[in-house]
Amino acid sequence: MSIIINEHTKLLVQGITGREGSFHTKTMLEYGTNVAAGVTPGKGGQDIVFDINGRQLTVPVFNTVREAAEKTGCNATVIFVPARFTPAGVYEAADAGIPVIMTISEHTPVHEMMKCYYAARQKGNRLFGPNSFGIISPGKCKAGFMAHQYYTPGPVGIMSRSATNCYETVMMMTACGIGQSTCIGVGGDMIPGSAFADLLPDFQADKDTRAIVLIGEIGGSEEEIAAEYIKAKVTKPVVALIAGKNAPKGKNMGHAGAIVGADGTGSAENKEAALRDAGVHIAESTTHIVEILKTLKL
Repeated sequence: MSIIINEHTKLLVQGITGREGSFHTKTMLEYGTNVAAGVTPGKGGQDIVFDINGRQLTVPVFNTVREAAEKTGCNATVIFVPARFTPAGVYEAADAGIPVIMTISEHTPVHEMMKCYYAARQKGNRLFGPNSFGIISPGKCKAGFMAHQYYTPGPVGIMSRSATNCYETVMMMTACGIGQSTCIGVGGDMIPGSAFADLLPDFQADKDTRAIVLIGEIGGSEEEIAAEYIKAKVTKPVVALIAGKNAPKGKNMGHAGAIVGADGTGSAENKEAALRDAGVHIAESTTHIVEILKTLKL
């Protein structure tokens, strides 16, 4: 099995006619994802034809998300638009009732993301990102821009604030025969649409996910909140890596949310202590994640 997206997902691409939207739509189609429709305001009525391994696949373009949903039944969307347009894209998808909304852009303003977060929660949508690489259920569906050739179906669920650390971990897992059930880009911004604790119940309930990898980093309290949930509710083995141990206090390190407060809030040490207390295996590197997984009976 998998969580969030699978072989039955009908994907919508917002911003499909842009450079990034068009390029990554092609890679998603090549992977076998059912891209049902695209949206670009003012360009509705067009059909985009993609050459996929010698086959011509056509994706219709609509002016609005609501029209696309009504005409195609799409049940997930990935938003490939610049940061300044991301909030409008989220509101439109939420209003149209799209249950899964993934946002890719970096530098979405924090106060705008707060509004998106609550708008999605009020309407019952699941929001991912911003600054997410998307979601992939290997062998079933890819929604995002990850290098899918490194992923393979298997029993380990992954959720990560960092795209690069996730890719590196997956590549090493696949190389030694450990596959993945679903990999989720939580995103590295200060206010994620879905945090680790929101995803843990899904992985815990998925009978084919037999272990969970949590790739966190300094800043915020996502990992500490996840630790509380793991301690109370999760029975599957969890392996965690917290990146940024050597980052100086008060300085952003790469991601907008990767910052340790002057009082030590959000430090790797605090996060590791909370996770360790919850029975989580703490990894010192991406290589160590894989070494720990090898010792588990999966």
